[in-house]
Amino acid sequence: MGATVAKRQVQRVSKIFKLGRTQGSLDFVDVNVAGDTRLFISPTALAHLPSDWGDGCVFLIQNFFQTVLKAIQDGRHEHAEALLTALKEPNETHLGLSRGKAQGRALGDGSAHRVWRAMAQSEAAKSGLLKDLEDTVLLIHGVGVDIISDMTTNIIRGPLIEYTQEVCKRFGIKLHDGVDSGPIWDPTKRVWTAKYVELPISPKYGKILLVPKAIVRPDVQFKADSYYRHHILTHLQEAELNSRSGLMYLLKDGTPKVNKTDVEKKYMKGKDSIKDLIVEQTIKNPQLLDEYRAEMAKQPYNPLSHEMIAAVELEEGPDWDTLLGDVLNIAPGRDTAAIYENAIESLMTALFYPNLTSPNIQHEIHDGRKRIDIRYTNMGTSGFFSWLSKHFPSSHVWIECKNYSKKVANPELDQLSGRFSPSRGRVGILACRSYDDKNKFIQRCKDTAKDDRGWIIPLDDDDLRALVDSRKTDDLFEAWTLLARRFESLND
Repeated sequence: MGATVAKRQVQRVSKIFKLGRTQGSLDFVDVNVAGDTRLFISPTALAHLPSDWGDGCVFLIQNFFQTVLKAIQDGRHEHAEALLTALKEPNETHLGLSRGKAQGRALGDGSAHRVWRAMAQSEAAKSGLLKDLEDTVLLIHGVGVDIISDMTTNIIRGPLIEYTQEVCKRFGIKLHDGVDSGPIWDPTKRVWTAKYVELPISPKYGKILLVPKAIVRPDVQFKADSYYRHHILTHLQEAELNSRSGLMYLLKDGTPKVNKTDVEKKYMKGKDSIKDLIVEQTIKNPQLLDEYRAEMAKQPYNPLSHEMIAAVELEEGPDWDTLLGDVLNIAPGRDTAAIYENAIESLMTALFYPNLTSPNIQHEIHDGRKRIDIRYTNMGTSGFFSWLSKHFPSSHVWIECKNYSKKVANPELDQLSGRFSPSRGRVGILACRSYDDKNKFIQRCKDTAKDDRGWIIPLDDDDLRALVDSRKTDDLFEAWTLLARRFESLND
């Protein structure tokens, strides 16, 4: 009975709006609007997103955070408090820790006011130690992953509204006029604004704000406990050892030793929490925070895999057979070209995630005079696309879809290569059904590369079958090998 009730409470965006897709082939988090999905928007993940949209979000976060810090440092505490307490509960994303109906606990019940008070009283805020929003996890009382996520959601609400509108137009989801936007940060005037916007509405659960799955994580990267134990306590342990203090003792072989537990007892006296000691020691030794930041910058912080998201959502991963079948079962021809393009985007969005994200359909360039079927942002997290991002201009990867067989030739190559540029990227994929002479067509792609007109990887139905077979067995090595060998053949 309990399982049946729980199942009825799962109302995902894809089901409500009848998208005919599941999480694997969607760029956004397919949240359960009847509750919260236990994922969070991460400022660090935004900083890792190589796109204008991601850069814009990072700018907004830094602009807001520095405005608050400057107000505190200048003694304008009422202004700082007003900026922070304007933050609202971002229930419309349905991300976070709440159980049952989304409640946005992090910034509810006066917690934004408590964050202001903690920052206003913090020597770390006054001293200039704080540089980024995630620093507050280490140095400000009461700030954790939920607070960081909710603050970030509020600050980037404007870009999230634009992203939601683009997704809705892509899938034909109805947008309702006159929806209260909630707080939107104006980085020029450095004030909160609000306006009426177009957003999707769930009849039962209200307005919905969609979030790209590339920017969510189960936790923030900076963690107070790891900074405390591996940097603060280690530093104090070494200081006690170097001074040969009373905490030092000798092992049987004569090696001097100081236990971290003894260090903790000594330095935590009179302090209420580890953050008190963190702030005290970081102010005295600011290089510790610099070292921690540098260490974190070297740590992988990749987007969640299909499997990780499925585990959080308690759903199955991508249905590879269905995704591939939706492509292969389309009859070749111009009449079904749009259906083929949609099926290719659905398959490739799942197939190449999390390396390729943010699919843009019928992307316009040259003031709308040219269009490209699909444009992906190359995040290059692993394998072929990671290697590609380091060696070739490929911030974006372009896809052209040709739903016909045996007729693909130079005009199709010229069409795709004509879309390339150093800033947009010079690598693309030409998806078609089959070739009269595949080796001859690959030679044509090689000629295009030799003429410095970009690199085009041809993939037909057989190639898609091979890539899907690799993904079904979780053998990404084989998938990347196919792409790498096809790419290398262009440079032979």
